Amino acid sequence: MQRFKKYIGKEVILDKFRDSAKIATFGVTCKSLPETLGDFEEIELAIDFVEQEILLAIAVLENKIKRIMFVQVDEEDPDACRPLTETQLKDLLEQKGEYLFNFFVYVTK
Repeated sequence: MQRFKKYIGKEVILDKFRDSAKIATFGVTCKSLPETLGDFEEIELAIDFVEQEILLAIAVLENKIKRIMFVQVDEEDPDACRPLTETQLKDLLEQKGEYLFNFFVYVTK
């Protein structure tokens, strides 16, 4: 996760999240996006990884990224999520890391 620390504190460009065709080129789809950014919001995106859905949750405080989390969604109970193991996170970044870094470059300033 150290690789993503440089995006903490960067301002998000909400309209870029709305361009579903463009963000799909980075291997992500938007699941939950607020209409506007208030004091605190969360943006949820999905990543397909090893035949399962990984949720990328981006916490935004005053238009800036405060936290980035990757969690595994329970297929039987979509409200139940758990963090990725160190091995899962390493595998995800090995396979999708470049796409995710480019995604964050695209949606931040």
